[in-house]
Amino acid sequence: MSGAGQPDGRPGTGFHGLMAALLASSAGIGLVFPLTSIYISDRLGLGATGAGTYFVAMAAAGCAAAVLGGPRADRGSAAAVGAVGTTSLVLSYALLGAAGGSLPVTASGLLAGVGYGLQYAAITGVVTALVPAEGQRRAFVLRHVMTNAGMGLGATGGGLLLAAGRPAGTLPWLYEAAAAASVPLAVLFLLVHRRRRAVPAVPAVPAASDNGVADPAADPAADRQGYRTLLRSRPIALLMLAQALFATAGFTQIEATVPLLLHHGMGIGLAGVSAVTAGNALVLLLLQHPVARRLEGLAEEAALIAAPLLWCAAFGAGALATATDGTARTALLAAFAALFAIGEIAYSSAFFPLLVRFSGPASLGRGSALSSLAWSTGTAVGPPLGIAVVTATGTGTGWLALAAGAAAVLAVTLLLHRAAR
Repeated sequence: MSGAGQPDGRPGTGFHGLMAALLASSAGIGLVFPLTSIYISDRLGLGATGAGTYFVAMAAAGCAAAVLGGPRADRGSAAAVGAVGTTSLVLSYALLGAAGGSLPVTASGLLAGVGYGLQYAAITGVVTALVPAEGQRRAFVLRHVMTNAGMGLGATGGGLLLAAGRPAGTLPWLYEAAAAASVPLAVLFLLVHRRRRAVPAVPAVPAASDNGVADPAADPAADRQGYRTLLRSRPIALLMLAQALFATAGFTQIEATVPLLLHHGMGIGLAGVSAVTAGNALVLLLLQHPVARRLEGLAEEAALIAAPLLWCAAFGAGALATATDGTARTALLAAFAALFAIGEIAYSSAFFPLLVRFSGPASLGRGSALSSLAWSTGTAVGPPLGIAVVTATGTGTGWLALAAGAAAVLAVTLLLHRAAR
């Protein structure tokens, strides 16, 4: 495994190997991610209660694992925490594929929650250890793209496999394939951990004071902060609020609410809904490098503001599409997919570098754990809230309500920009 990076600031082979393993792991998870509730309730015969128990167990274990894993990652073991988390995911999906009753399903949910919670607490610290400071913004964009592209590829592959075979017999094997796909990521985390132990190093990120101003002279070990101390920092508190709102008003809405607006509200078929989703993924893949390069000319706080601003425009394009048809509607929906994707790039280019900067290298694990909790809160609240609003208001107003949600995120990022100066 090569060093942290190349002399010109580009990531080394260690980072690219980690990203390839992340792509494989995400593709494996994508194979089964949309199917788990159906698999548990119908294929295993546990009903809605069994499926609900699985997801509740996963959410509870994820929150606990993130909180407990953060301090461990701060003690120089971020890659080890990631290895344990990924191994837990491997066990979770292998167990679920072989499950035949409620007890193994609940155990699988607990293991999945531990896996996701520990991974989230670890991954940011691992990336900062492998990538020079000047290349980290693009590295975080690539991490976002690998995760989303992998999930999309996996979901497509899973659908094709189920269509080609017998779903009842194929589904359990998809879970075993998901487990196998995460093994390389666990191995990569372990290799990084061993290399970091052989050559101890502190990530090349200056510590941050309470007002977000870097203190290069600070000793990272002495600068380690607890959760309450971190949250007393105004920039960290606003960044966590922004993270929760990014999930609530943005990422969960394109997954849960926008398909309903397109299909039920605008009469677009399932193929058309899939095309919008595919267009979003395609823009992410094609524009990640040029957009990330342009964003590097902006401070992270300013780049983060660009994300909800672009999402306001994206949801506005969706609202305009409700009043048109034919080519104009297609163009507006394509604009929605593209604008939302560019906003995602802006988010990933800015949020994680800000998390690194405000937490400081000695408290990055705890900062990542707080970020995980904020994200989990948003993903729990976002789908039911968005669906309820759209159901109550109708299609055109529903798009505008989503734009209003993005405007709320914009307001918080503006406050963060002021607090970080």
